[in-house]
Amino acid sequence: MHYSATMLATAPSSPPLAQPPALLLAAGRGERMRPLTDTCPKPLLRVRGQPLLQWHLQALHAAGVRRAVINTAWLGEQISAHFLDAFSLQGSPDKRNTLSIFYSHEGRDFGGALETAGGIARALPQLGDVFWLAAGDVFVPGFGFDAAAAQAFAASPMLAHLWLVPNPAHNPRGDFGLSPEGLALNLPPESTQPRYTYSTIALLRAALFAPPWCDIPPGNPQGLAAPLAPLLRRAMDNGRVSATLYTGPWTDVGTPQRLEELNASTP
Repeated sequence: MHYSATMLATAPSSPPLAQPPALLLAAGRGERMRPLTDTCPKPLLRVRGQPLLQWHLQALHAAGVRRAVINTAWLGEQISAHFLDAFSLQGSPDKRNTLSIFYSHEGRDFGGALETAGGIARALPQLGDVFWLAAGDVFVPGFGFDAAAAQAFAASPMLAHLWLVPNPAHNPRGDFGLSPEGLALNLPPESTQPRYTYSTIALLRAALFAPPWCDIPPGNPQGLAAPLAPLLRRAMDNGRVSATLYTGPWTDVGTPQRLEELNASTP
């Protein structure tokens, strides 16, 4: 039996679970953002007055997530120096509501970024069976990191739940299909079914990074670099990836022009 996005959103009631931890991807070089990223890592570029990555941290904190891991490589020491080991809303006196921050320093440990799957596999010992994933170079101010979605996913047999978005101008063909039942689809190139763009926000299960889906050793001690898409497509072919179409504001801050447009727009 397949679990649809609707079923994930309406899972049978059960005792509420604590929010799972989050992994924020911040290891990329940001080649398309040069020269801005020659001296500043992309997640620290300022969007509407604050570092891009801080928008995710604020949303995670507001959603009740209390542990986040940030992977770093290019200029990663600037990221850890900026955010240190905790995040809380300004002026909050309750230390119990602090979001603790940990790091997976790929640049320090291996000399460079390990790509998405390699970086996730490396950070897994600091995460858990289920965790949020978000790339540090997307601006999605309305996304809520909903605890109910995380609880429903944890109770499902899915290996991943993706948030897809309508295709932006820079990715007109999209990435994955979406079935009426809420399954993400690995469509063949000749398919005429609609495709949507992967937002880079997801709920993932650690089992996706073990055989038969992934052959990277636990914790990725050798620092193997590997992309995430092949793992997702393999799991999709087996009906193990669900998805939701997200239609709120979303921007892949991938070029100086997009950054400029965001900062010129009205919040």
